[in-house]
Amino acid sequence: MKINNQQSQIHRVVLAYSGGLDTSVILHWLREEYQADVIAFCADLGQGEDLHAIERKALAVGASKVYVEDLRETFVKHYVFPMLRANAVYEGGYLLGTSIARPLIARRQVEIARQEKAQAVSHGATGKGNDQVRFELTYTAMNPRIAVIAPWREWSFQSRGDLIRYARKHRIPVTATKAKPYSMDLNLFHVSYEGGVLEDPWQAPPESMFQMTVSPERAPNKPQHVEISYERGNPVAVNGKRLSPAQLLAFLNQLGGKHGIGRADIVENRYVGMKSRGVYETPGGTILHVAHRGVESLTMDREVLHLRDSLISRYAELVYYGYWFAPERVMLQKAMDEAQRTVNGTVRLKLYKGTCTVTGRRSDWSLYREELATFEEDREYNQRDADGFIRLNALRLALLKSQGTTRSRTTSRQKASRSK
Repeated sequence: MKINNQQSQIHRVVLAYSGGLDTSVILHWLREEYQADVIAFCADLGQGEDLHAIERKALAVGASKVYVEDLRETFVKHYVFPMLRANAVYEGGYLLGTSIARPLIARRQVEIARQEKAQAVSHGATGKGNDQVRFELTYTAMNPRIAVIAPWREWSFQSRGDLIRYARKHRIPVTATKAKPYSMDLNLFHVSYEGGVLEDPWQAPPESMFQMTVSPERAPNKPQHVEISYERGNPVAVNGKRLSPAQLLAFLNQLGGKHGIGRADIVENRYVGMKSRGVYETPGGTILHVAHRGVESLTMDREVLHLRDSLISRYAELVYYGYWFAPERVMLQKAMDEAQRTVNGTVRLKLYKGTCTVTGRRSDWSLYREELATFEEDREYNQRDADGFIRLNALRLALLKSQGTTRSRTTSRQKASRSK
């Protein structure tokens, strides 16, 4: 086998390893192609898999060492919650569950590479998707000098079938088949589905596909009420019981899933330029998004809220594109968090057949004043004050309306003057 100059300089690689077909083939391929030691890294972000079995599999395929780390609390506290404080939604429907996981995985990869004196990191993202950008922007932000191996942009394999044949040839234990109807990504915040039968945007997703939620039609016929308490924009308790970030999200996932909450079917614009169809389940995240808005409506100043809202789409783009560690996202996060200083209180929600609605909110930081907002008699607000307020705000509209009339009168006077 001919080894190029870059390959000859790489003796150890840290691979983001999931245990699936792609990364198992990549692990073997890296050892064969680069003749390097491969350290497998698997992050527990709440995907619910047997991580010890994944560790054993990585060693069986040829990993020289395996890191399996429980990062659930870090994931929710330092990645999901900051994003929820910003109310980030991409293109009106995607709560960014896959996007927000990649920076954490990639950052930890680089840290392990430094610890293990590895010259390169590697991932299993394809050359068509967003994940390659998210991984590699983070790698660069953490260590611009580390080498990056993206096998899907190097090897000759063109399809899943090619990988299956390679796995069988090299006796790599995989359970995937070419008939698999879609690909799936799961963590504590969401599960996503794409590819296969979902590539036709007219084709409805099969009900058997969903992992976290029941269909709204099969959800309980009786609504359930839940109260969520917030401090500085972060959820801290459910029904009065304080929970850690990961515990709180896991509990709301179960609750929302039971009531069919959090499904989304979207055709979105990928960063690389193409449109793709994705189906998502984000039950706990959907509940928290609605609840957060409920507390904000009571506690945030109007102009602060409106200005913050004008920044949401840009913030969401930065997360979706992979710029989590870029200075502009960090700057925006500081602005978002400053706006959250007063977002303290409790929201009551009704969960019912796929819907999540606010039915009550209260806060010691409330800007709502019943004595001002009431339609009944009050002594706080003088309604006659509205006359001047409206007149001053309407002044420019009156000037615009009179603009043509003034010009017409001036022209008439000029014509009359010339005729004399």
